[in-house]
Parts: sequence; structure tokens; C-alpha cells
Amino acid sequence: MSGRSLLDEFDTDGLPAHGLPGEAYVSSAFMQIEQQFLFNNCWVFVGYAHQLARSGDVRPIQVAGLPLFLLRDQQNEVVAFHNVCRHRNLKLIDEADNCGKLIRCPYHSWSYDLCGALKNAPYFGGTKQGLPEGFRLEDNGLMPVNCEVWHDWIFVSLSSQPGSFEDFLAPIKRQLGANDVSDYVPRATLDLGEVPCNWKLLMENFIEPYHVQFVHRTTTEQPLKDHYTVVDEHCLGSAVELSAEQVANARAGTLGVTSHYLTLFPNFVMGTYQPDQLGVHLNEPIAADVTRQHRVIYTHRDAHYSDEQIQGLSDLWHSVHLEDHAMCIRLQEGRHSPLAAQGGLLSPHWENSVRKFQELVADAIRPGLTRRGSI
Repeated sequence: MSGRSLLDEFDTDGLPAHGLPGEAYVSSAFMQIEQQFLFNNCWVFVGYAHQLARSGDVRPIQVAGLPLFLLRDQQNEVVAFHNVCRHRNLKLIDEADNCGKLIRCPYHSWSYDLCGALKNAPYFGGTKQGLPEGFRLEDNGLMPVNCEVWHDWIFVSLSSQPGSFEDFLAPIKRQLGANDVSDYVPRATLDLGEVPCNWKLLMENFIEPYHVQFVHRTTTEQPLKDHYTVVDEHCLGSAVELSAEQVANARAGTLGVTSHYLTLFPNFVMGTYQPDQLGVHLNEPIAADVTRQHRVIYTHRDAHYSDEQIQGLSDLWHSVHLEDHAMCIRLQEGRHSPLAAQGGLLSPHWENSVRKFQELVADAIRPGLTRRGSI
């Protein structure tokens, strides 16, 4: 299918609008274009700072199909590097660990300090300390990656000219208003494993409220009529405002509070739950049909939750995610149908935030479709 015709239905004017075609969710070639033209050119959410607690803590990640790693350096800052030795390009960090004061390549023992500087290349010039003529340690350090931290959340950009990080955060900060995220501390982590669906389906599912009263009827008390969608530049999502009476009458063990479901394109996801909870989850694209997902539960620093209550929150959110996963897996399966070539239809009222998300995807990958001609 040509790049032009792939988005023909999507680009057709009129309501209800068509969504992205099925190929955008099942094609490995489409995902390669996303890696090169989308994830390679924006701020991407990659991890949690509290998981790098000590100097020397390292964690491998993958962005745009490239091996990178996160590191807590000697200045207590979180930084990122390309995860390859400058000698033979071996992947340096294979699992989360603490490397001490040096990152050592296990193949030939080239060693780098926590600033990424090459400190030792033993026997490279023949003798233990000898170096070949014209070779300088200072010219062969690790390659850094643009890295920024907002509260507990780590973002990287592979772009040679990344956009302003503050501009990137601006729309979600507007939506948060007076809710200061720096007041929240991590209390529990849910490793939700690999979900057999495309990353975009998990994002779209979070962004729209249309499904909540049908999919989550046993785990939430948030009527659809009380929701509204959020479209603020690249901050997309929805929110629900509940009265004090609705909150008081919510069934025990369900989510029945005023909530804001906010994202930053492409893959940052935050939920706020009044009066004192946050949830942030990370969707990591692994393949066209596989996404790895984690969620961290935060509570306000002044809130008092027992271990039993935190476990209850963890159980609730695990159940909610499994309900979403069941739908997203079936959405993925449906994308193989020839009917999915038209992209389905989007509610102009409840799924305008999904449409905006898909427009951001489409605009990011158009140069790749034009260049490649077909996928």
C-alpha cells in the first residue's frame, strides 16, 4: 500500500472522523517509521528516578529501537547514554544494577567513569597502558543522550536539537493547575508485563472516557455523563468531576473520586485522584504487537496510608489494567481485519482526544511514508 493511500481515509474531512488504519498497529514496517520519525524526534518517557536511588545505579532502556541506559552520576543527577562501548560496540548495560564508580565493558575491559569519560583501554596499543598513535581517551567517551527529569519521571530525546523541555511540560502543568506533583511520593510499583498489543492502543484507551462505564463497571464509580475530554496541545486525555455525594456513595474498593487522566505525547500517562493520589504508567513499545507496561502509585507526602491500604490500591489498579488489556488485545486482533483499513470511526464528542493523538502520530510519520513510498 502506498504511503499516500495509507492515510487517505484518515485525512478525509467530515464527522465522524476515521481513525488510523489497521496497518498502523500491526505492521513492523510502520513501527520502524515511528521509531525513526516519531520516537527519534520528541521527548520520550523512559523511567522513574526513584529506581536510580544511588550513585552508580544503572538501568538499560530502548528508545526508537536503540539501546540506551540511564545512570545516577556522582553529582546525583540522572543522565543517559547510548548503551554501547566505543571499542567494538558491545551493549554495556544488560540489566539494572549498580556499577560502582566505573562502567566496565566485559569484553575487553574498556572502562568509563560516571560522566561517560573513557578512563582505560587496556592493551589497545599493545602494552597494558599503551595507546595507538593518534588515539586519545578523551575523544572516545560514551555518547550522551539528552535527558531531563520532571519530579520522578525521566524523559530522553534523541534529537540533535530537542525542543524546550519546559514547553513540552507546559500543557500538562496547565491542566494540573494548583496540584503540585512534587508533593507526591512513590508507594508501590505494578509490573504489568508485556501486553500483546500496539503501544498506541494502550495510549488511546487511556485518553478516552467512552469505555469507562462499560469496561470498568465493577471497578469504578465514574458515570460517563460526568466526564469531559482534554485536548490541550499535545496534552490529551479526559477528566471527571464528581460531587461530594457521589464520592460518599461510591462502592468500597472501587474508584469513585474526581479524577484527571492526562498524557503527554507520545507515551507519558498520568492519573490524578483526589484528594491525595497519583498514578503514572509507562508504555514501552517492544514490537508492533507488544508493549511493556509499568505503573507507579504515588500518594501525597502528608497522606497516611497503611500497607494494607496500599495493597488495596495496587489490587484495584491491577484489576483496572487487566480490564483495559482485555479490550486492547481484542482491538489488536481486530486490526488484522480488512475492515480496519478504513480506521473505524471516532466519536466527535468522546474521542476527539483520540483523534488528536492520532493526528500527532500521522504528522510525525508522514515524512517517513513519503520517503519510503510504501510499507
